[in-house]
Amino acid sequence: MKIDLSYGKSVLEVAVPTGARPTVIRKPSFPVPPSAQAVIDGALGSPIGCATLDELARGKKSACILICDITRPVPNALFLRPMIRRLMAAGIPAPQITVLVATGLHRPNEDAELAELVGDPWVLQTVRVENHFARNDAAHVDFGFTRTRRTPVKLDRRFVEADLKIATGLVEPHFMAGYSGGRKVVAPGVAHHETIRTFHTARFMEDPGAVQCNLDRNPLHEEQLEIVHMLGDVYALNTVLDEHRHLVHANFGEIITSHLAAVEFTRAYTEIPVGRRFRTIVTSSAGYPLDQTYYQTVKGMVTPLDILEPGGTLIVASRCAEGLGSIHFRESQKKLIALGPDAFLQSLQRKALADVDEWQTEMQLKPMRVGSIVLYSDGLSDADHALTGVARTLSVEDAITRSIESQGDPEVAVIPEGPYVVPFARAPKDTARSEGAA
Repeated sequence: MKIDLSYGKSVLEVAVPTGARPTVIRKPSFPVPPSAQAVIDGALGSPIGCATLDELARGKKSACILICDITRPVPNALFLRPMIRRLMAAGIPAPQITVLVATGLHRPNEDAELAELVGDPWVLQTVRVENHFARNDAAHVDFGFTRTRRTPVKLDRRFVEADLKIATGLVEPHFMAGYSGGRKVVAPGVAHHETIRTFHTARFMEDPGAVQCNLDRNPLHEEQLEIVHMLGDVYALNTVLDEHRHLVHANFGEIITSHLAAVEFTRAYTEIPVGRRFRTIVTSSAGYPLDQTYYQTVKGMVTPLDILEPGGTLIVASRCAEGLGSIHFRESQKKLIALGPDAFLQSLQRKALADVDEWQTEMQLKPMRVGSIVLYSDGLSDADHALTGVARTLSVEDAITRSIESQGDPEVAVIPEGPYVVPFARAPKDTARSEGAA
């Protein structure tokens, strides 16, 4: 039996070793829409909790549309032009429309990469397309602090001061915030570094509610909601993709209401109850663009933890074409190697502001507490791999064989799409949800 794992811009074909008994965990099939454009037109024509985009734009002098950065495969080319045309037809001049890349603390997307991200030359030629820079103090508006957790709130001035504010994004499981998209595109997307670094401290990251697919008492989600409320009226276009990156669902509306509706749609296809745990799991980092760095690969290590038997082996395939990640993440990984997991975590718990990108190293501690991690990547140098803190394999097949031998159990869970699919050890409750595991 051969299984294709999402890997880079293609797939990694894995031949399941003889004697292994694989359980492949995928999303169930989505309803097939007539066309991607029909999905977008339907979303814009049937808003949730607000007027149509055309009506919202009337009388407005400026608009700012947030888009996710290159690490998310959002189909911007499908919806940016229709949205911008509606804004212009309603009377907003093209020079007063800004498409703002919500980079958070990631690097900016420029030149050919920006063109790939936007996906439509017309957009680049018609309106301003700019990056958010979290470290530019003057480019942010200070809103004070959130009420309960006292997070400093500073947001990009271009978004704050626009008459019409729209966030766009992909709704998928997120290993800290429960689900991506919606309010998350605002913060951390266009937030100041102090805002981002505050709600990525250990007091947030170590909270049991800060896990994938959970919005109930999730401290990050709650802070993001409060931050959005500070802005006043904000709207969102939310998209959902299938395993082949085809647009299968979208909605538009008031940012919180529409995002929650998209989450409820997505849950039925991404949260897969499989009824047991496994001693060997094989997964990916979802392929390009998410597996460009080891930094993003950590997501694929965290999302399957509910089905990993304590002491089991988690095998992850990730291209890592850009290497380890930022210089900040590199320093954090060096610190992990030097101190060890326990001392590293202790060093984080004393901080009021997290160091940039160290939260990803902190999230790596979660799978390290449960079992052994084995990484397959042909994009990391020997020096970079030494900083991952996990074991290395030159063959996924060999890693599976070794795990079966050491664990004494031939059952293997395989998650080809990585963190875009979240398996749970609970038993399936209905046929539709159980179709994902075979």
